[in-house]
Amino acid sequence: MTQNDRADIEAVIEPGLPIVDPHHHLWLIPQATIEALEARQDAGSAILAAMYRNRPRFLFEELLADTTSGHNVRATVFLEAHAMYRADGPPELSSVGEVEFVNGVAAMAASGVFGDVRLCAGIVGNADLRRGDAARGVLEAHLRAGGDRYRGVRNNVSYDERPGTLSGSTGQPHVLLDPAFRAGFRHLQPLGLSFDLAVAAPQLPEVADLAQAFPQTQIILNHLGGAGAAGPDGKVSREEFTTWRDRLRLVAGQPNVTLKLGGLGNPISGLPLAGGAQDSETLAQAWRPYIETGIEAFGPDRCMFESNFPVDGMTASYRVVWNAYKRIAAGASADEKAALFFGTARRVYRLDI
Repeated sequence: MTQNDRADIEAVIEPGLPIVDPHHHLWLIPQATIEALEARQDAGSAILAAMYRNRPRFLFEELLADTTSGHNVRATVFLEAHAMYRADGPPELSSVGEVEFVNGVAAMAASGVFGDVRLCAGIVGNADLRRGDAARGVLEAHLRAGGDRYRGVRNNVSYDERPGTLSGSTGQPHVLLDPAFRAGFRHLQPLGLSFDLAVAAPQLPEVADLAQAFPQTQIILNHLGGAGAAGPDGKVSREEFTTWRDRLRLVAGQPNVTLKLGGLGNPISGLPLAGGAQDSETLAQAWRPYIETGIEAFGPDRCMFESNFPVDGMTASYRVVWNAYKRIAAGASADEKAALFFGTARRVYRLDI
């Protein structure tokens, strides 16, 4: 049974509830890239290869099909995926190609020809902030390429030295504390840019330190701050859950940080449900402890549900993922739902919708 077949099984819950999807990617993965990942013969590369084989193409048409599959998605925010980089020119400006590409996708959606959903209404690119002051030129180039849709930068700095963890196994330690990184980071707020980041749970104290050092810069913590971090047995121990919760609360103490609720369907998280065909009731039961912990720490006005598509599409269809979120939020007030599904993302990413 395909992802689309599974999507047709479930009726959409609360179909009128407006949604801003603040986290998705676009990509076209060459066959050679998939084969190279498979040749590495390590667990993380194998999972990535399987994910790319599942959806090697996720461009305008695929995103439109998902966002119009039943839920009331009003707009989306693109997050960098290292796709469509420039093949020529200075290496430090290669990431500008992705911003140019996504801005074109956004222009297609804004034409109204394909309906009224504002795909890629916000764009978040990638720049190596460890270049220090030299990173400013890259940021300015991104702003020119993204125009009034460009909102900020994301760095995936996940690093987890615990044995057996897949998430964060290939990164470098203590990037957020690196003076060179912070020299580049300081240029974000003067340019009106926010900062998205993906980390592993052990790095959360460093996120709090960064936020405290730059209180005027809007920071968006992706994927519940690495909540999934399962070990090789596919389980998260009570001790690990409690440690993650306490560290997340530490980050929540910094008012310039907001939290994305999602990413738990990413197969590399190691969670036992990730990577298989799931229904929304099963997902809601499994994800509820993480998501409710995040909302309790940050509050609805600093939380936003995210699809993380097509990555989380390995676990369930777009329709099913959002149904799971709606099941989890069923007991929330109308104002709380408005913030979690729409308002926080619209405010943080400054979307004119």
